[in-house]
Amino acid sequence: MSRITSTGSGPLEGVARIPGDKSISHRAVIFGAIATGETQITNLLDGEDVLCTISCFREMGLEITGPDEGRLQICGVGLKGLTAPKRTLRTGNSGTTMRLLTGLLVGQQFGCTLAGDQSLQRRPMTRVIDPLVQMGAHVDGTEGRPPLTIQPVKALHTICYEMPVVSAQVKSAILLAGLYASGVTQVVESMPTRDHSERMLCAFAGKEWRPGGIIQVEGGACLRGQQVNVPGDISSAAFFLVGASICPGSDLLLTDVGVNPTRVAVLEILKMMGANIELSNSRVKSGEPVCDIRVRTASLRAIDVPIAYVASAIDEFPVLAIAAAAAQGTTRIRGAQELRIKESDRIRAVVTGLQALGVIAVEYPDGMDITGGPFQSGIVDSLGDHRIAMAFAIAGARAEGPVVIDDCDNIGTSFPGFLRLANTLGLSLSEHP
Repeated sequence: MSRITSTGSGPLEGVARIPGDKSISHRAVIFGAIATGETQITNLLDGEDVLCTISCFREMGLEITGPDEGRLQICGVGLKGLTAPKRTLRTGNSGTTMRLLTGLLVGQQFGCTLAGDQSLQRRPMTRVIDPLVQMGAHVDGTEGRPPLTIQPVKALHTICYEMPVVSAQVKSAILLAGLYASGVTQVVESMPTRDHSERMLCAFAGKEWRPGGIIQVEGGACLRGQQVNVPGDISSAAFFLVGASICPGSDLLLTDVGVNPTRVAVLEILKMMGANIELSNSRVKSGEPVCDIRVRTASLRAIDVPIAYVASAIDEFPVLAIAAAAAQGTTRIRGAQELRIKESDRIRAVVTGLQALGVIAVEYPDGMDITGGPFQSGIVDSLGDHRIAMAFAIAGARAEGPVVIDDCDNIGTSFPGFLRLANTLGLSLSEHP
């Protein structure tokens, strides 16, 4: 799937279930591996990123069955049951796998090396390495980038770490390392980030998750296998929320979507822009809030995105930029410098892609300005970034002619069934070698 052509669409209609949440899928595998007893996961996202996490644990001696139609069974080995891998652990394009496993592996009594693909090897890991080194870990990388070599240490010590950057992955890595330290490890956030790790840690430890305050974990906590039903990924749902909003006559229902309070900023931003979004059938599955989301066509208007929403919607900004390009007026995004160190420099990738379609877009160090208007036909380079590729596939639904998106192979990292589902719901996407 190296190239996708999007040739416009009619309305987006029907009922669809979005694949399992990628962040929760990763964490379910990780906590299931270091728990005692069996963990059964349903609706697991079997994208390439999550498969990398599963592969790494198989290399460390885990007996794992599946995935088979979203079902995975893990025979957990407890905190100290992992065995030394015989080869380098390959994390592919998955920054989540790299960062969270680094936190987990610094507490093991064996050394190992984590390596990623060419894209991931360029991404900085110092924000994870620094707090782990403060805990006594030994992690080496070339200028703070992968591959990362981890050497065993006699013991980790606890820290109270005040997060200098907003990052759920860094927080999660520290909490995983804290399971192997003697005492209580604490993380203090300046702004709340995704709390999937905390919720899952509480579920596996048999505790109730109470959001707010300092996040902490006690070393040596006893984790027991669980049944985890992964909710639909709101980051994946966002592509269709925007598509239905900007395609005339659309009326779409997405079922079983996770609406964790730390992830719903994308909904709030779209509502501020005038999107017609309704939530219903609210419930809780495996400790995570879930609901059905109905979205219908709306006339969108430009906004200044509130800085308080930026961290929680960081993964959705590529497709939110498409909503901004279809809105009336100029949308301003600031405080989003984190976008520059994702799978691509997403600020530059989005601005360059929009300009290729004739949209007025201006790049800033920490964001962009996007002025709504018509989309022309054009060619967009996704830079191998799955979210850029899918966002511009949605843009093609509103374009005056075909939109061709290059370098789309990595869509499989987060949404392997994207083209099939998109076409079922009313988009017109075709793939080419």
